[in-house]
Amino acid sequence: MLSEALLRKIKRRGSGSNLPMAMRYRTLKETSKESVGVYRSHIHGRGLFCNRDIEAGEMVIEYAGELIRSTLTDKRERYYDSRGIGCYMFKIDEHFVVDATMRGNAARFINHSCEPNCYSKVVDILGHKHIIIFALRRIVQGEELTYDYKFPFEDVKIPCSCGSKKCRKYLN
Repeated sequence: MLSEALLRKIKRRGSGSNLPMAMRYRTLKETSKESVGVYRSHIHGRGLFCNRDIEAGEMVIEYAGELIRSTLTDKRERYYDSRGIGCYMFKIDEHFVVDATMRGNAARFINHSCEPNCYSKVVDILGHKHIIIFALRRIVQGEELTYDYKFPFEDVKIPCSCGSKKCRKYLN
């Protein structure tokens, strides 16, 4: 449960979309660990859930991990596959990827949904790019956080188990 002091801090410091991105990011860094938690998910294994109500447009969590060059992603994926380790990588741009597999935070547990309640966006904060998960709509306490992975189309299909009414049946 979130303390009253933390809830007051969130409201006072704000997370509103009218504030500068750097200020919103600072508030996110101070509050995200208490605002979300990893629990069992009906979508897939474990998922990320909100521990408090989250407003539309609010920063929810940063997708954090090791920043690597894009040229290393295939090598890393092969390494993880050969050891049976799930791979959690998120592309920032053509040159860099965040690898959350070994050094990531709770954001790597956000499951895919074809009808998500969050979206991801690469934002520049004081000259550094960050992957931030934002609330697409108001999300109530206890609800699982999801976003559309937007995997590229490939011949080998990855089945989707989101269960939404608008499910596309595949992640790619």
